[in-house]
Amino acid sequence: MITLKSPAEITAMREPGRAVAAVLADVTAAAAPGVTLRSLDERARAVLAEHGARSTFLGYQPGFASVPFPAVICASVNDAALHGIPDGYPLRSGDVLSVDCGAEIGGWAGDAAVTLTVGQAGPSDSRLVDTTRRALEAGIAAAQAGGRLGDIAHAIGTVGRAAGYGINTDFGGHGIGEHMHEEPSVPNEGRRGRGLPLRPGLVLAIEPWFMAGGRDGYRIDDDGWTLRSADGSRAAHFEHTVAITADGPLILTLP
Repeated sequence: MITLKSPAEITAMREPGRAVAAVLADVTAAAAPGVTLRSLDERARAVLAEHGARSTFLGYQPGFASVPFPAVICASVNDAALHGIPDGYPLRSGDVLSVDCGAEIGGWAGDAAVTLTVGQAGPSDSRLVDTTRRALEAGIAAAQAGGRLGDIAHAIGTVGRAAGYGINTDFGGHGIGEHMHEEPSVPNEGRRGRGLPLRPGLVLAIEPWFMAGGRDGYRIDDDGWTLRSADGSRAAHFEHTVAITADGPLILTLP
């Protein structure tokens, strides 16, 4: 079921959004060569606690996962595109790191992700990260009342395909509100002018993720969570929680 949020409820959703933004800012600043993924998760736990927020990731187990998720952030490195479990891996200069975080405060959820390069960035990695960020911006710009869900999907896919990147629609954006994952699904490729009408009060997590090799396939690690590009190419992932309003899209996961 798709639920529209009132202006007061959208205002309430700013609080978990700010907590998520604070986590991503802290982890981004701390990510450096030699820093382990597990230590980044520990930092994220501390930031969530400071904001009085509960992690929506910790213990989460959707249908595709064989075990509950054991951390408060997803930390995906290089060919890992989504759902990476933070472990003892020490970051190295040149790594591409995607960090995803979800939080709940007062019965409302926020969800956002960012990708960065650690230390010295190669030109191809910088292009991948910048393009994925631009795709998120394009998707947000298309999230206009009176439009269609396909407008968002088309905007994202157009940016990714123009760059020659792989796009898989098995995982993508989603509705968000009292639960981290709500209807509708927001694919990262689609046809403009098609799909669900975008009405004020609809809140979406818009999240493009691209694979540099240009292929759309992926595989899931034995941990039951980490999703990697099938061809071993690097991946990038960006996300914001966005409310559709009569005055245009409103990003809820900003500091």
